[in-house]
Amino acid sequence: MKKNKMLSLKSAAILGAFVAGTAASTVSYAAATIIIVNGNAANVGFNDSTPALPVGGNSGTTLGQQRLIAFQAAAAKWGATLTSNVPITVLATMEPLSCTATAATLGSAGATQIFSDFPGAPLPNSWYGYALTNKLYGDEALGDDASPQIQARFNSNLGQANCLPGSPFYLGLDGNAGTAIDMVTVLEHEFAHGLGFQTFTNGATGAQLAGTPSVWDNFMWDNSTGKRWVDMTNAERAASSLNFRKLAWTGPNAVSKVPSVLSLGTQRLSISGPSAGNTAGDYAIGTASFGVALSSPGVSGQLMPVVDQTDGTGLACNPFSAVNALAVNGRIALVDRGVCGFAVKAKNAQDAGAIGVVVANNAAGSAPGLGGADPTVVIPVLSISQADAILLKSKLTKRTRTSSGVIANLGVDASQYAGADKLGRPLLYTPTVFEPGSSVSHWDTLATPNQLMEPAINVDLTHEVTVPKDLTFELLKDIGW
Repeated sequence: MKKNKMLSLKSAAILGAFVAGTAASTVSYAAATIIIVNGNAANVGFNDSTPALPVGGNSGTTLGQQRLIAFQAAAAKWGATLTSNVPITVLATMEPLSCTATAATLGSAGATQIFSDFPGAPLPNSWYGYALTNKLYGDEALGDDASPQIQARFNSNLGQANCLPGSPFYLGLDGNAGTAIDMVTVLEHEFAHGLGFQTFTNGATGAQLAGTPSVWDNFMWDNSTGKRWVDMTNAERAASSLNFRKLAWTGPNAVSKVPSVLSLGTQRLSISGPSAGNTAGDYAIGTASFGVALSSPGVSGQLMPVVDQTDGTGLACNPFSAVNALAVNGRIALVDRGVCGFAVKAKNAQDAGAIGVVVANNAAGSAPGLGGADPTVVIPVLSISQADAILLKSKLTKRTRTSSGVIANLGVDASQYAGADKLGRPLLYTPTVFEPGSSVSHWDTLATPNQLMEPAINVDLTHEVTVPKDLTFELLKDIGW
């Protein structure tokens, strides 16, 4: 193949694992063929021989077999969706990834090589991932059928002590994960990154890789500057990656399908009341994967802080005291992030009579998405940033035990699609503190219904990647699929 630019993203360790001779399985579909290369050693990860009972349509009898069958299910979904006459090879391993008792990296994936200015490239001077390059070129870009186009890792410790204990991967194929983490969903998400749902430009510094923009940079539009990323300086791109909910995707396929996928009505927190003062107005929020959806006209009530710690914070990890219950009964509870799960906080507030919950972030940055699951939580729940929480709390210091004079409305702006800008273009994830691996290369967390390519998994996701459930494939079509 004649090409002007090629850049390898492979590490020696990845090449070594692949060349060492790992087991591979070929799965052919009507539209694309996907070759799964199992990069784990014996009795590890996808080769784990621990006995397992069949679950949710997964007939494997060992843990490793069930993991591979889940992988094949995700490959089947993408294989039936994509069109390419060049096989897509995925090198997959399960290994320990970043993890704590309250947060975990579920997986990571990306292209092993990138190319630009090749015959068939829709846009010049733009990086394309390996698998997409092969599809557009119509042949193996390197003339090497043994090279994987995507490398993917998944967390082998999930559900163990100090790694989201009690929340292992659910290996069933039926989507009934409950409080576990649906592995097929995670696999489909990581597949999408490897297929091209990512920019190769450094969002933290704004620097283009080897001085060449990613194909993504042609479709990212900053609503504050009125510029595409491809037209910005490094400093402008770095600032844009932190421009909270102001970076939109302009690809025509994704934009045209927003009304078919996203709900009309974007979630918001609106503050008013006689004591609101300069805090009155709308606030940027994070949404919860549990509780009732925000709606119009929404739920309104006086905002009352919960205080159950000596430092003046309210973690709401235990049933409320009589004083806190009196404060929140029939009102909106303001609680602090930390120590226990978001759903636990919401349930304790609900049990005390709260009609809604606002979770204050405990660190700098934007309002976080609130993961978790508890079907018994039937009140609306949202989050706000630490800076906004500090501002609101300053107006709550003169409250009585049952009144603050600060009215919170947990509702929606009915004129705007949830997860899109005012012009109906889907928003990309741009928290005010840069998150490597998450910022820019995901949809915004306000998207409703929740989308596969948000930065955190949500319990209501299906295994669908196409309209009317999901915008993922529409974006991939915008870049060439």
